[in-house]
Amino acid sequence: MTARELNAAGIHTPALRDAYARCRQLNASNGKTYFLATRLLTSRQRPAIHALYGFARWADDIVDDLDPTISAQQRAAALLRLDDTLQDALSSGHSAHPVIAALVDTVTRHRIDPRHFTDFMSSMRMDLHVTDYPTFEDLRGYMYGSAAVIGLQVLPVLGTVTAPEEAAPHAASLGIAFQLTNFLRDVGEDLDRDRIYLPQDRLAAHGVDRELLAWCRRSGHTDPRVRAALRDMINTTRDIYRHAARGIPILHPVSRPCVETAYILYQAILDHIEAADCAITNRRTVVPRHRRAAIAFRGFTRIGISRAYNAMRATADTRRPPQRKTAS
Repeated sequence: MTARELNAAGIHTPALRDAYARCRQLNASNGKTYFLATRLLTSRQRPAIHALYGFARWADDIVDDLDPTISAQQRAAALLRLDDTLQDALSSGHSAHPVIAALVDTVTRHRIDPRHFTDFMSSMRMDLHVTDYPTFEDLRGYMYGSAAVIGLQVLPVLGTVTAPEEAAPHAASLGIAFQLTNFLRDVGEDLDRDRIYLPQDRLAAHGVDRELLAWCRRSGHTDPRVRAALRDMINTTRDIYRHAARGIPILHPVSRPCVETAYILYQAILDHIEAADCAITNRRTVVPRHRRAAIAFRGFTRIGISRAYNAMRATADTRRPPQRKTAS
């Protein structure tokens, strides 16, 4: 976390600055796509976004730890301790935890609903024992806590030009679309964790089950039935992106370039999955660095043009002579 960002956000306490810096580090090392998009936010906004995503990453790392020396019971105990620490911090308004300290400060500053974090931790606990989802609606229930609430958490930081309630469904959809994209990208890695985040009813409609997916992972070959099932899920995900897109114009103008860029970057992952003919069970689809950079550059260009235009308008307003009031 740069000193300029922390100063712009009004974060001056050394311990808090360290906590925010830790969150930024977590995002920079684990979420390269979204971290790149956050560079398009104002300096004042970035620490809060890093705090929210940093906490989510911290909890996710507990659940997804593949260290064979750490048992499921130990992961469950660690997640419970984190949840207890979180609830205490949300109640008291402060924490000494290296990540939660920044999170609670962000919640207080931006008046974020604490229930979003209760729902998030509920979905994290599901990951400790749920390995697949019978229907898409079952998966949606999980994704509400693991992804939709992330969109709802960041909405107060991004700001809106209308009532926040109008933007909330679209923010939730964007979180879900991002996560479905990750599920498609990571289908092979999730199989290694004994998890399938593609609903059984959608897979079964194309003749796909866990055994077939596992065979594709082992053999390095993608069965045509798996390709069809993945295309079906891609189409569903694109529908959710379209609903999410209707919320972007509702956001505060300073936040739109960031969200638009993240929107484009994540959909580019779907583009590359389709370009690979959905042969992704044995490899992770990654958007090439040069394409990510080009998309981000367009976002920076939009910001530059917008700021130059606003500066010109402000200058023109200061030069315009005041209008005389007409006597009535």
